[in-house]
Amino acid sequence: MVRPVALITGSTRGIGQAMAIALARTGYDLVITGKSEQPHPKLPGTLSSVAQEVAACGAQVLPFAIDVRDESKVTELFAAIQQRFGRLDLLVNNASALSLIPTEQLPMKTFDLIHQVGARATFACTQAALPLLKKAPQPRVVNMCPPLQLEPRFLEKNIGYTMSKYSMSLCVLGFAHEFAAQGLAVHGLWPQTLIATAAVQYQLPPHLLKHSRHPSIVADALLALLRLNPEKSNGRFFLDEDLLRQEGVSDFSAYATDPNAPPFPDLYTDDFQW
Repeated sequence: MVRPVALITGSTRGIGQAMAIALARTGYDLVITGKSEQPHPKLPGTLSSVAQEVAACGAQVLPFAIDVRDESKVTELFAAIQQRFGRLDLLVNNASALSLIPTEQLPMKTFDLIHQVGARATFACTQAALPLLKKAPQPRVVNMCPPLQLEPRFLEKNIGYTMSKYSMSLCVLGFAHEFAAQGLAVHGLWPQTLIATAAVQYQLPPHLLKHSRHPSIVADALLALLRLNPEKSNGRFFLDEDLLRQEGVSDFSAYATDPNAPPFPDLYTDDFQW
């Protein structure tokens, strides 16, 4: 039996790592990417360590070191996928750079970074993936991006970052309609609450970490999303908690970093307030 192949950008730690392991356990072979080839003094996870975790689940794995801002490396990545697997069934555009900085304090260098890692890389990787995806029996693209809600509260504090994430959301809508006739389904996935990632740990107030959930909730939500009818879910945006509730989950305490601390709503969700 031929196993489907998934590519996850930014999969050396956090949500990407959790997704890679969850997909491997359900029968996917994996392409994992990131810049972390050597151990970081503060951050866990390298390409080799995640590759070992994925392989332990019985999957074939292609680890590929890449800066997703580099167009030539993106081209090399998909050539390597073609050579190793000859197919691609799922692309998860997970790579992103968090920077919740107001306009007057946001350096243009940082602005460029968050847009290149988020919006530009999402477009570039999807574009480069199309020849392989179009050959798959049921191809999908999932962008880690929020539902499009043009509310001032989501824009007024950090418009630079929001522009990048909403560009990824626009890609969901655009690609979903552009390639629907060719059988490609495109979705947006976003967490209902903060997720305990390195970005939350080092860029947000320290007390919020205990009000976060483990990345495994987003990985489980991805699996739930992939079980939906692709035609009916094409072009739609989903929150992780909603997807799991649709599958009968009502108790989310197992995902909590601290079961005694209520989860903090993530940015771009209805319950979020500054």
